[in-house]
This record gives sequence, structure tokens and C-alpha cells, in this order.
Amino acid sequence: MSLSAIEFALKKQRLQIAGEGLRADIGRYSAGLSPVFNAGDYVVNGAHWVRRNPQFLVAASVALIVVRPKTAWRMARRAFFAWQIWRKLDKFLVRQLKSST
Repeated sequence: MSLSAIEFALKKQRLQIAGEGLRADIGRYSAGLSPVFNAGDYVVNGAHWVRRNPQFLVAASVALIVVRPKTAWRMARRAFFAWQIWRKLDKFLVRQLKSST
């Protein structure tokens, strides 16, 4: 092996050791965020469950419409406006990202 190949291998080994240390540090520092990550996982799992079982969402919506039509209408309007705001914000962010690149 040439001298440059040995130096390259040693540098690679030092970087791998440093990377292991950084991964350990990130694990220790992010331990306090574990409840936030768990809550996020809970929400994502709930959304996946609703996607697999939409009949329960439809049944709950129909029950709400039958029992409390005014409340259902108010919630539908709010959801519609929130959806419109989300679409506008998404378009704005896409334009900003395209213009910054």
C-alpha cells in the first residue's frame, strides 16, 4: 500500500469514530423529545387507521349530521376554509422554494 492510501484509510477510520460519537450525542440530546415523537407517531398511526377504516369516519359524520346538524355545518365550513388556506399556503411555499433555487 502506498503512503497516501494508508493516510486515506486512517482519515476514514477517524471520521467513522467521530460519526459514532456524534450519533451517540444526538441520541442522548434527543431523549427529552421522545414524548413529542411518541405523540407524532400516535397521530400518524391514527391517520393510517382512519385511511384503512373510512367507514367509521363516515358513520361518525352521518351521526353528527343527524344529531347536531348546525354543529356539523359549522365544522364543515371551518374545515373548508382551513383546506382553502392550506392550499394557498402550499402554493405560496412551492413558489418560494422554486424562486430560491
